[in-house]
Amino acid sequence: EVQLQASGGGVVQAGGSLRLSCAASGFTFDDYAIGWFRQAPGKEREGVSNINTKDGSTVYADSVKGRFTISSDNAKNTVYLQMDSLKPEDTAVYYCAADEGSKDPGAWKLIPIYDYWGQGTLVTVSS
Repeated sequence: EVQLQASGGGVVQAGGSLRLSCAASGFTFDDYAIGWFRQAPGKEREGVSNINTKDGSTVYADSVKGRFTISSDNAKNTVYLQMDSLKPEDTAVYYCAADEGSKDPGAWKLIPIYDYWGQGTLVTVSS
């Protein structure tokens, strides 16, 4: 059974840090790219970051570039999102998702290309 489990969310003050985890099972981990998305109240789900689990290449949304870092521990089938210098506008439910076989680097933010989704974890940043 395919599963993606996002965890690590919580409440943090502005300027603080959190590390989110996405634990995967039920599929060949390094056949997939793993993306992080977030959805704030009243807003559309947006791409945050993505990692190619085979070669380690990464991409970031401009809004988080320089503050967030995505990484993969393939031995543990887990992807992490280290979030530093958090801002109130980072408040959202964060989701991880798995994408098999995509080759277009410009497509990573497109929700329909992802095959599997985790349940999400809530991040709240207070001012």
